[in-house]
Amino acid sequence: MSDPIFWLGLSVGLVAASLVTVLIALLPAVSELQRAARSVEKLADTLSRDLPPTLDALRLTGLELGELSEDVSSSVKNASDVVEQVNQSVTGVRQRANWLRGTGRSLGTGVRTAWTVWRNPSTR
Repeated sequence: MSDPIFWLGLSVGLVAASLVTVLIALLPAVSELQRAARSVEKLADTLSRDLPPTLDALRLTGLELGELSEDVSSSVKNASDVVEQVNQSVTGVRQRANWLRGTGRSLGTGVRTAWTVWRNPSTR
């Protein structure tokens, strides 16, 4: 048992057996890595095919939303202008109504006075 060649052969045999065991254990892991690499490759292909049109659609949607925002903004401004015009018209109508009310009173007072003077000429 003190023969160095025997121990060297035994060591080499054990190392070889260990390497074989490690390689056998690595085979399923390597197989899974291959499968994962294929899946990643398929995903990359799908992304490279589908992502650019999706990004273009998103960009166009953003542009359309910008245009719609501008349209809504201009519509709101136009509606605001119309409301302001209506408000000015209502204010003008109120002013004319007040003027007519004052004119009507003055006219009524003048007619009453004229009627009184015409009916009673002695008060002149």
